This record gives sequence, C-alpha cells and structure tokens, in this order.
Amino acid sequence: MDFTLSDERRMLKETADRYLIDTYTIDTRHSAAAMDGGYDPEQWVQMADLGLIGALLPPDIGGYGGTGEDIALVFESLGRALVVEPFLATGILGATPILMAGSDAQKAMLVEPLIEGRTTLAFAHGEPNGRYALTHVETRAEEIGDGWRLTGSKAVVLNGATADHLIVTARIAGEATDPDGIGLFLVARDAPGLSTRSYGTVEGGHACDITFDGTPAEAIGTPDEAAPVIEATIARALLALCSEAVGIMEVCKDMTLDYLKTRAQFGRPIGKFQVIQHRMVDLVLEIEQARSAVMLAAAHLDGPRVERERTASAAKNLIGRVGRLVAEESIQLHGGIAMTWDYALPHYAKRLVMIDHLFGDTDHHLARFQQVSKERAA
Repeated sequence: MDFTLSDERRMLKETADRYLIDTYTIDTRHSAAAMDGGYDPEQWVQMADLGLIGALLPPDIGGYGGTGEDIALVFESLGRALVVEPFLATGILGATPILMAGSDAQKAMLVEPLIEGRTTLAFAHGEPNGRYALTHVETRAEEIGDGWRLTGSKAVVLNGATADHLIVTARIAGEATDPDGIGLFLVARDAPGLSTRSYGTVEGGHACDITFDGTPAEAIGTPDEAAPVIEATIARALLALCSEAVGIMEVCKDMTLDYLKTRAQFGRPIGKFQVIQHRMVDLVLEIEQARSAVMLAAAHLDGPRVERERTASAAKNLIGRVGRLVAEESIQLHGGIAMTWDYALPHYAKRLVMIDHLFGDTDHHLARFQQVSKERAA
C-alpha cells in the first residue's frame, strides 16, 4: 500500500501545520476557549479561508476532499495544535447528516456558508439516559400541519450553545431503543421552545444540554429512516477523534523526549537512564500501532458498512488505551512540571483522556467490534 500523500494533500498538510505553528500557541488556545461558545470566531474564519473546512467535504457539494484520508490529515494537524474551534461539531457531526440526507434547499442554505466559516452546526443526538447507544432516542417529534414539533432533551451537545443550526435526532415511532422510527431535524438556534444550559468541558472544550418544548423543526430526509445516517455520522466522528489523538500523542512524545534530553539528575540527562529509554521505546511503538489502526479506519470509511464500523471501533478502542498510556507516561516522566497550567503538556493529556469518552470508550468499542465481527462472519 502506498502511503505517500498526493500533491494536493501534502500542500494542505503543510499549509495547516505552518499556520497553526505560527499563530496557534497554547496561549491562543486558552484565549479562544475562554470566549463565549468556547472558540474564537476570527480564527474559525481564517482556518476556513485556508481550506480546512472545505477539505472535510466532498467536491460534489462544493468541498474538495471529504475522504477518510482528508479527515485524518486535517484532524491530526488540529490535534497537534490542540485547536478548540468547532471542526468536529460543524465539519463532521453537523455536516454529515446534511450531506447524506439533506434536501437540495437545505444544502444550498448551509453548505457554502459552512465552508466559508460563516455558519456553524451542532449535532444534538446524545441523551441523558442513552449512554453510547446510537439508536437510544427518547426525544419525540410530532407532525403538526406542514411542520414538526420536538419535545425532549439532549445532553453534552458539542458547541451547541452558539451553533447557528442544530441537527437533532427525534423519535417519530417506537420505543426508546428501537433502531427504526428515528428522524433527523433541522432546528434554528433561536427557535421558540428551545433552551440551553452551556458549560465548559474538562479539557477546555464547550458543550451544552438542550431542552425542546414544542420546538418547531424541519425534517431532514425521510423522517423515520435516520439510523444509517446516524451510524455513518458517528463513524466519521470516530475517525476524526482518533486522528486528532494521534496528533496529540506525537506532541506528547516530542515534548517528553525534549524534556528527557535536558532534565539532568546525578550529573547527566535522565534520558540516558536505560529504564527511561525502555519506557519511551514502548511509548513510540504504541503510538505507531495506533496510527496504523487509524489509517486502516480511514481506508474503510467509504467502504461497506460492516468494515467501516469494525475498523472504526477497533481504532477507537486502541486509541483509548494508547491515549491513556501516553497521557500517564508523559506526565510521570515530566514530573511536577507536567501538573502546571502554564505548561502545555497537561492540556494535551486532558484532551487525550476526554477523547476516550466521546462517542464510546474502550469497553464500549471492544463490545461493538465483537458485535460487528459477528455480523461479518454471519
């Protein structure tokens, strides 16, 4: 298999890395995270101008990427800079249902402003009792006249408080865990009957809980056939998160190596002690294994459903385990400095831990891998 980047992707990677290294310091990140909504709108527009949002979307709707390789490339660069702008919430979670099921009018209204950084989306799917189940939806949708009304609540909606539009899952028929009877709906941020409670997340991100009380909504696609779209959306989000984690791990590894070369004890750098060297070698091997799993998931993202889900869960399981190892080892090898706010490493470590819990932790994806593998063998 040829892992060489095409000229276009190489240029995109170099542009993203150069811009983020030059302008997006850890202090920039802290300032952006402290703003209303948890990100800097000016940075968001500048990154859109660089093409980072368009790279996540396919050419037939105005983007110039959208493949698994494109998503992996962009999010690895975002991970290295620990970017808090809503690429996951808008470019993946929000955009995918519109691309897969949206009408021509909905695409015309949302896609171009999205690519240009003039609008943001959020995917309101998870619920307080849902855990990680993809089809656990208690929020109800009722058709009234020529429109729909939503009633229920959503939890931990990433960047939902400031999103211009919400993509909401709601049940039209069936019980809370039935795979059938789920619809996708488009809701404006200022829609009546919508209320939010926003908060910061542990690693400096931003999320909110949302309540709907007869909130007017517009259907996206066939109102009761959303389950496959939800599954594909989360698969793309898993690839994005895993790629981001690989970028973060690389930074943690490099920072730790630099520290081991400069921190002296007993008259020599601590990196010369054999036990430390062995620990770093183990860390590097685990990171390379995680990268391989992400590359495999990227290659299968647009393939058959079973292979897509199987490789995505395998990658997320491995990323969760390796990410925790990298976070713990990096902090321990740094010693006390790794617990200070002004040092960048602990912020990378917290993001790694948070990634493990987004859209299914290691245990969940081990079970899902086993389930999908049985489907594959049947």
